[in-house]
Amino acid sequence: MQKKILKINGVARTLIVDPDRSLAEVLREQLMMTGCKVGCKQAQCGACSIIMDGRVVLSCVLKMKKVPDEACITTIEGIGTPENLHPLQVAWMAYGCAQCGFCSPGFILSAKVLLDENTNPTREDVRAWFQKHKNACRCTGYKPLVDAVMAAAQVIRGEIRKEDLIYKPVGNKIYGTTYIRPSALQKVTGTWDFGADVALQMPEGTLRLALVQAEVSHANIKGIDTSAAEKMPGVYKVVTHKDVKGKNRITGLITFPTNKGDGWDRPILCDEKIFQFGDAIAIVAADTEEHARAAAKAVKVDLEILPAYMSGWAAMAQDAIEIHPGTPNIYFEQGVVKGEETKPIMDRADVVTAEVETYCSRQPHLPLETDCGSAYMDEEGRLTIHSKSIALHLHHAMIVAGIGIEPEKLRLVANPTGATFGYKFSPTNEALLGVACLACDGKPVSLIFNMFQQITYTGKRSPALVKTKLAADKTGKLLAMETAWWLDHGPYSEFGDLNTVRQGQFTGAGYNIPNIRGKGQTVCTNHAWGSAFRAYGSPKAFLSSEICIDELAEKLGMDPFDLRYKNIYRPGSTTPTGQVPEVFCFEEMFDKLRPLYEEAKQRCKELSTPEKKRGVGLALGVYGCGLDGPDGSHAWSELNEDGTVTIGNSWQDHGQGADLATLTHAHETLRQIGITPDQIKLVMNDMAFTPASGPSGGSRQNVMTGNATRVAAEMLVNAMKKSDGTFRTYAEMVAENIPLHYDGSWAASMCTDCSPETCQGNPFCIYMYAVFMPEVEVDMKTFKAKVVRFTTVNDIGTLTNKTTCDGQIYGALAQGIGLALTEDFDDLKKHTSLAGCGLPMIDDVPDEMELIYNITPRENGPYGSAGVGEGPLTAPHPAILNAIYNACGARVYSVPALPEKIKAALAAKK
Repeated sequence: MQKKILKINGVARTLIVDPDRSLAEVLREQLMMTGCKVGCKQAQCGACSIIMDGRVVLSCVLKMKKVPDEACITTIEGIGTPENLHPLQVAWMAYGCAQCGFCSPGFILSAKVLLDENTNPTREDVRAWFQKHKNACRCTGYKPLVDAVMAAAQVIRGEIRKEDLIYKPVGNKIYGTTYIRPSALQKVTGTWDFGADVALQMPEGTLRLALVQAEVSHANIKGIDTSAAEKMPGVYKVVTHKDVKGKNRITGLITFPTNKGDGWDRPILCDEKIFQFGDAIAIVAADTEEHARAAAKAVKVDLEILPAYMSGWAAMAQDAIEIHPGTPNIYFEQGVVKGEETKPIMDRADVVTAEVETYCSRQPHLPLETDCGSAYMDEEGRLTIHSKSIALHLHHAMIVAGIGIEPEKLRLVANPTGATFGYKFSPTNEALLGVACLACDGKPVSLIFNMFQQITYTGKRSPALVKTKLAADKTGKLLAMETAWWLDHGPYSEFGDLNTVRQGQFTGAGYNIPNIRGKGQTVCTNHAWGSAFRAYGSPKAFLSSEICIDELAEKLGMDPFDLRYKNIYRPGSTTPTGQVPEVFCFEEMFDKLRPLYEEAKQRCKELSTPEKKRGVGLALGVYGCGLDGPDGSHAWSELNEDGTVTIGNSWQDHGQGADLATLTHAHETLRQIGITPDQIKLVMNDMAFTPASGPSGGSRQNVMTGNATRVAAEMLVNAMKKSDGTFRTYAEMVAENIPLHYDGSWAASMCTDCSPETCQGNPFCIYMYAVFMPEVEVDMKTFKAKVVRFTTVNDIGTLTNKTTCDGQIYGALAQGIGLALTEDFDDLKKHTSLAGCGLPMIDDVPDEMELIYNITPRENGPYGSAGVGEGPLTAPHPAILNAIYNACGARVYSVPALPEKIKAALAAKK
C-alpha cells in the first residue's frame, strides 16, 4: 500500500492506495466519484478522461504509482454543479450530445483542457484534439460534440450567455422543438448511474460474479471440475448447470411450423456442448471481483473439440455435422413471390439485366459501456434483475422458464444504459444474474463484463450473402428482380427467422418492381450469435440491391440518380411485400437532392487528383416502424394531488431519448389543460410499476408507445373535462369519484404478417424513407477510402424533437461509415477490442454532414411522426461503396471495404 496526498477538485485528500490499481479504480471505488466512467480499460475510448495537472489523462490505464504526490485532479464532479454548470455542460445538453451519456464526462473534461488553452479554436482544432486524446463516441456522429465546444467557447469569450443556449418553450409547446431531454443534466454532471455505478452502490455482502467461458467455438463437454476454485479465497459458490432450477435454456420464441428447431437451443450455462467462443460454462460468486476472476481461471473443463463452422459456407457444406443434433444447420427458409414469373422476363431480348453478389459483415455494436447488471430478492420476494435490457417483458418471457421461477416472482428493471444499438434486444446477462442469485441463497449479486467479454460474448449483426438480379427495359423501367440469400445467424435461433424475413421485405425496397422471385435461408454456425442491430436486416438487403441498381444504370447508359428517380415509389407502386406505401415522399426527396447531387459531381471532379480521387455515391433506404403485423403498446397516466401528472411506460432507453419522447407526446396532449413540461413526472422501465410497452427495437417505440402514451393522456384529459370546456381539479375528480389513473393502449391493427412462402403482407403501418449521398476520397497510394462529406434526405414524418432526430441521423451515418469501411467481428484474435473492431474515431467521420428533412405527416403516427433511429442506417454503406467506384473504378461487393479489397478490385479490373 502507498499513501498519496492528492488535490481532487480543489480539496486535498489523503489516500491509502494499491500502487498497481488504476486512478479510475481509486476515484470510483474509494472516493465513489462515479462520474469517471470506465469503458474499455485499454485507453481506446476516452470515457475515463480526467484532468491531472492541466492535462487530459486516461485514468483507466494510469497506475497510482505513476500519479505524482500532490497532483491536481479534476473530475466531472469538480467543474460544475447542477445550479452552476460549466458552459461545456450547458452546451452538451443544448446540442443533444448526451444521448446515452456514457462518454459525456470524458468528452467534457477533455474539451475543458482545450478551451483552457485556446478559447477560440476552429472546428478542425476541436476535431484534432478529440482525435489526439482518443475520445470516442458511438452515438452522436461527433458533429454535435464539435458544435457544443464551439458554442461553449463563445460563452467563455463573453459573446453569448450560457443560459441562451437552452431552448425555452414558447406558448407552452415543446413538440418539434429542441427542448432538452430530462436526463441531460444528470448525464453531463456524471450523476446518471449506469450499471457499474449501481453495482458499486450495492449493499455490503453483495457477491461479485465472474464467468468461466469457452475458449473454443464448438465442443462436447465431458466434465467440469470446480473443486480447486471452490477452495480459493473469497469464493462463496461456483455455479454450474447442475444448480439451475429451471430448463437451463433461453427460448428464442421462434415461429412454428416454419422453423425446424424448437427455439430452446441456447443454454444459460453450457451443460452438454459449447456452441460459440465465450459461451458461459460456470459462474463464480465471491466477495470481490478480483477473487471471482481468479477462481474462474481455476475451473477445469474437459472438452471434446468438434469442427467449428465459422461461416455460412462452412455450416452448409455437405459433410458438416448438425450443430444442434436433430436440427439441420439450415433451419428456416423464406420465399418471395410477387407478380409474374421472372425468368421469362429476364430472358427477353429487349431487357437489360444486372446481377451482383454481396456480403454484409458481422458488424459489432461496440457500445462504450459494457454489459453490466445486478440481481437481488426485493421486498416482495421477487427475483429482481437490473440490466441494460431494452426488452423487459420480452426478456421475462425468454428467461423465466430457463431460470425456473414463477413468472410473477421475476421482476426486470432497466438500468440507465450506455447504449446498445440493438444487441440488448437479446438477453445476455439477465439469466446468468438470476441463476446466480438463486443459487447463492438469494444473496445480491453483480456482474460486469470487460470489453473483451463484451465483444466476444454478445450478439452481432448477422452477416449475409445476397444475390440480386434486376431487369429493366431499354428506357430504364424496372420489370423484375430475382434474389437469393443466406444469413449466418450464429448458433442460437432467437430472431433468426425474422432477420431472414427482413431480406425479403427490403431487397429492392424503394422501387416499384412488379415481379419478384426470391428465396432465403437461415444458417446455424459457430460464430457469434446473431442479435438485433440498428436497421435490423435491411443493411444486407440494400447493400445488394443498391449496388445492383448502380450497375444496371451503367449498363443502360443512365446516371444512377436518373434510374432511381424513374423507379421510386409513386402512386400505383407497391413494396416487395405487395403493400401500398403509406406515403409517397421519394419524388420530393430526390427533387431536393438533385441540385446538390449535380454540385457534388462537379466538386468531386474538380477536387480529384491522380493521387487522391473523389467520387459521389447514391443509395436509398426504407425501414418499417414495428415488429411485423399487429404490433402495439401500453402506457398509463395518473393525476396527482399537487396537480402534476405522472406518465408510466416501459419505453426502454438505450440512448435514443425515450424520456424526452415520452414527455413530448404526453405534453402535447396535456398542454390543453395547462400542464407544463416540468409538471409531468415519468415512471419508466420497471416491471413492478410499468406496463408491457414492447421492446425498444424496430423503430417501433415512437409510433407504438408514443401513441399509447398519447391515448393514456387523452383519457385523463377527457375525464377531467367539464361540460363547459373547462377542466376539473384533483379535488373535483376525487369529490365526483372519477378515476385518477388511466391505462392507454394502441395497436397497429391494420398490419398483417408476411407469408413464409411469398413474403406478401402488410407488415408495417409506417415506414421511414432515406436517401444517402456521400462523397468519398480514395488515396491511390494506400487505397484507403475516406468519407469527406455526407448529405442525406430523410422523411420520418413530423419531428418529435429536432435535436434528437439530428443526433440519431448523425450517429447512424457514423455507424454506416464504420460498416462500410472499418468495422468487423470475424477474427477471434484480431477483432477483440474497440480499435481492433474498427470503431470509427472523429477523424473517420466527416464534419461536413448535411441533414435535410422532408416532412410528410403520418396518419397513424402520434402527431404525425414516424420513428427515426434505424432509417438512416439502412443504406449509407452501399452509397459509400458506389462512391468508391465513382472515384476510382474499384467495385467492392463486401464490407468493410478495406484498402486491400479496393486494391484487389482495381487489380482485377486491369
